[in-house]
Amino acid sequence: MHILRAILTSVCLAPAAQACDLALALAVDVSGSVDASEFRIQMDGLAAGLRDPIVSEALVRGQAQLMLVQWTGSSRQQVTIPWTRVDSFAALDRFADQVAEDPRIWRNFSTAIGEALHTTLDAFESVSDCKRRLIDLSGDGVSNEGVEPTQVHAALRDRGIVVNALAIEESEPDLTAYFFENVIVGEGAFVVSASGFADYPERIRKKLLREVTQQTAGLK
Repeated sequence: MHILRAILTSVCLAPAAQACDLALALAVDVSGSVDASEFRIQMDGLAAGLRDPIVSEALVRGQAQLMLVQWTGSSRQQVTIPWTRVDSFAALDRFADQVAEDPRIWRNFSTAIGEALHTTLDAFESVSDCKRRLIDLSGDGVSNEGVEPTQVHAALRDRGIVVNALAIEESEPDLTAYFFENVIVGEGAFVVSASGFADYPERIRKKLLREVTQQTAGLK
């Protein structure tokens, strides 16, 4: 009886699991306009950005859920690293290692941003308990296949999912404006610009800093 009472007491006094503050889906462009070296710049830059001391601290403190999506043309979007709970710096490092080592799935296909958003949207069902839900999409071109990105906006708003974007203006100097008008959506949504792939690592780091350390404000 005394043993049972001790067990029940310890269970009752055990701290509750910390709630997830942020579910962050990282959607990486692997369309035909991205060559092998540019793909490597994206993956290595993203892994380095996640390891930034301030970014990693915020993710661990917020018990974040992270996921990686590779996307290109219609019917070619895939979750390559499923939702991973970042409950320690070791877990964050393991996820960053997976990002850096994630093999490219497709080459030489079109750019279907709307399809990418739709695929990523569906994956949020399993992390509905997270306080904030965010898609971080990077790309170097306008959507030229499949459903238009704006057609997915209503569903994203309904589920409280914010979409931010990183426009890599390697060959399309007006891409930032296109992403602002057609891709981003939700409270506090924003676009970050990179003049080319060489700028991607620093721009994605700053983008992650803004996403994980600041509360969203305003409404697009």
